[in-house]
Amino acid sequence: MISTLLKGKLHMAAVTQAELWYDGSCAIDQNLVELAGLREFEQIDIYNVSNGERFTTYVILAERGSGTISMNGAAARRVQKGDRVIIAAYGQFTEAEAKLHKPKLVYLNDDNTVERSTNTIPVQVA
Repeated sequence: MISTLLKGKLHMAAVTQAELWYDGSCAIDQNLVELAGLREFEQIDIYNVSNGERFTTYVILAERGSGTISMNGAAARRVQKGDRVIIAAYGQFTEAEAKLHKPKLVYLNDDNTVERSTNTIPVQVA
């Protein structure tokens, strides 16, 4: 059996730009792409915490160290500059791979600097 698991995410990234007339995609600072284990042209899901929108696009690279999170093309209609978003990528794993898998979770400050990174999420307490 193959399971689809979270591969990596950027948690609470701040949208720095929304460019309607740019090639559709999400431009992400290259440093952040690498930290979260993402790849150029990889499919990603965007969860806009500020307005509840959820949509799918793909990664393009933004200048390394810039902190850029730019929604481009149609995705620009789903966000406003300053919105906080979760950017998630998923992978498919065999049962053996799934048992060993640890996602790359990157938590960001409001200026898109890294607050912390980990590969686990604490158990939610009632």
